[in-house]
Amino acid sequence: MSKKLYLLDAFALVFRAYYALIRNPRLTSKGKNTNAQFGFTNALVDLINNKKATHLAVCFDTHAPTERHTDFADYKANRQETPEDILLAVPDIKKIIRAFNVPVVEMDGYEADDVIGTLSQQAAKKGYEVYMVTPDKDYGQLVTDKIKIYKPGYQGGEVEIMGPEEVCAKWNIKEVSQVIDILGLMGDAVDNIPGIPGVGEKTAAKLLAEYGTLENVLDNADKIKGAMGEKVKKGKELAILSKKLATIITHVPVEFHEEDYSLKDWDKEKLKEVFAELEFRTLGKRLLGDDFAGAVPPKGGVEKQMPQGVQTDLFGNIIEAPAAPAADISDEGASEGLAVTQNINNTPHTYEAVDTEAGIKNW
Repeated sequence: MSKKLYLLDAFALVFRAYYALIRNPRLTSKGKNTNAQFGFTNALVDLINNKKATHLAVCFDTHAPTERHTDFADYKANRQETPEDILLAVPDIKKIIRAFNVPVVEMDGYEADDVIGTLSQQAAKKGYEVYMVTPDKDYGQLVTDKIKIYKPGYQGGEVEIMGPEEVCAKWNIKEVSQVIDILGLMGDAVDNIPGIPGVGEKTAAKLLAEYGTLENVLDNADKIKGAMGEKVKKGKELAILSKKLATIITHVPVEFHEEDYSLKDWDKEKLKEVFAELEFRTLGKRLLGDDFAGAVPPKGGVEKQMPQGVQTDLFGNIIEAPAAPAADISDEGASEGLAVTQNINNTPHTYEAVDTEAGIKNW
């Protein structure tokens, strides 16, 4: 059997899980939102049970500043404050991960990207197939024949596995090493990496097709005609900084010890405890059997059994089948008990931006 290591980008998956269920949130009998805990657990179990992983770890960011924040004070400064429900979910999620006997890896001064990059390269040298489980496109710079991006399906989508060929096709580049060059030129709004103002993805790819690297683009700025040449000249310092910010560090002081990352028997008692606390009755019964103490909902509980035949994605989000063409059903038909489906296409509605304090109060 080939050795397969899955490295999970924790917060990227936690946010995805939380928002996958945002329209139909899971609440405990005490009103606690468990979207993130439930969705993340489903994704983790799928990797353990269905993807033939032999080794696995979950990598977290910490609150400590990194070198990127020192180099650029506004790094990631445009991100909205993390929802309180997610902050409250993180300790639960770490309990769940450890109860599955999966290591939690984090290192002050480095992001999860850096930890994953370092462990990926170490494991690949030992003959592992490595899958970086994340929706983050920046990981493309790390991809090799042995290291791939594993992007979980979302809202009914298929899992996407990206190797060198897929990464190059996505960015329209020749080599995966150019991912950091293209990010240096165009920037990355998600992480507030500036890039060169006025240079977009297509222009960046075109410049790299001609000059190969960001440094060569800057060195040949005089040969670039028109306004674009001036933009490149003026944006030189921002481009160099942006490439550094986008580069994933692969020398984090962590070590891949095979025995620490190998899948082991679950600590079922700890799983029972945390699943009972979060009121994961259906999930607990499915994973732990009929003896799971939380299998019978207590009086006042709010968890609902998933209807038979309902399809969900990895995060527990119901995948809706395409709607049938709407029939013209009269009020008389509705009174006879015929189903009337209301949706955005057949219901009058308006949109309004609520962006002032007074507007929020009125709303």
